[in-house]
Amino acid sequence: MSLFSKLMGKVFGSKDEAKEEVTETAETATETVAEATVEAGEAIVTEVETAGQAPAPEPEPEPMSQVDVEAMLDEMEKNHPEDLDWKLSIVDLLKLLDLDSSYGARKEMALELGYSQEDIDGKGSAEMNIWLHKQVMKKIAENGGKLPADLLD
Repeated sequence: MSLFSKLMGKVFGSKDEAKEEVTETAETATETVAEATVEAGEAIVTEVETAGQAPAPEPEPEPMSQVDVEAMLDEMEKNHPEDLDWKLSIVDLLKLLDLDSSYGARKEMALELGYSQEDIDGKGSAEMNIWLHKQVMKKIAENGGKLPADLLD
């Protein structure tokens, strides 16, 4: 599992939790299909009776619930033995989440997220770290994480 996947798992929940949710959804879907099969005859009759009528409108998708990542990480920071600044430092964010913060791990994650080897070689680790932190914050927000606007610039 990549470092980025581990990071997202720490922020949004583990794969085990997601796996349980998928299993429950699959079981519900199986029950729904079984019920639909039993009612298939009724569905065909209803469909024939309603032919020519306007289709029912699609239900609005429910808004994705947001995870207050800032509050969660601030709380973790209060209980961490080191003085960390996760809002500015990718190294501190990784340490806070108890993930590998080594240069090699950060380099691998940067490459995974689209930073080029040429930029790593030419610009150095400070530039990569700044870029990586911004990308991680952006990805967290894109996946339902609530963060302050200044972290997404």
